[in-house]
Amino acid sequence: MESNLSAQEFLEIYQKYKNLLYRIAFTYVKNSEDVEDILQETFIRRLYKAPAFEQEEHEKRWLIKVTVNLCKNHVKSFWQQNKSNVEESEEGLGISHWDLDSEEKRVFSEVMALPTKQRIVIYLHYYEGYSCKEIADITKSGESAVKMQLKKGRELLKKNMED
Repeated sequence: MESNLSAQEFLEIYQKYKNLLYRIAFTYVKNSEDVEDILQETFIRRLYKAPAFEQEEHEKRWLIKVTVNLCKNHVKSFWQQNKSNVEESEEGLGISHWDLDSEEKRVFSEVMALPTKQRIVIYLHYYEGYSCKEIADITKSGESAVKMQLKKGRELLKKNMED
């Protein structure tokens, strides 16, 4: 299998999208090592299996969709479903790698504690700036479902932050 990208072009794509994809994958799997594996597979697919892109936004969405699908597969895997949960530290949540002040860390920790469906849509909407329609496309769900998950997520965040 041969790539149609030069090493320099691939490196530029990697540098451009690695942080975005890392954050998105992290909202699903909440484990840096698993995120690294997912990103590696995402970029391998970009190198060898990606279609020709008309615009930069198409490439970005394609990479996000691949990352989300790999995350979903990872979360559904036998290993993930049968491992025990360990209390998350700030380092375990990946917060230390982000430039957040103490209040932002608190909010981010609460977002990461949300159930998966709400966590993903809250993150994509508020941290990455995607619309409900775009999130529905990325997550392969309906726009009304995304709106409902945003509503539920905001309610849970509000309740958890008040406690």
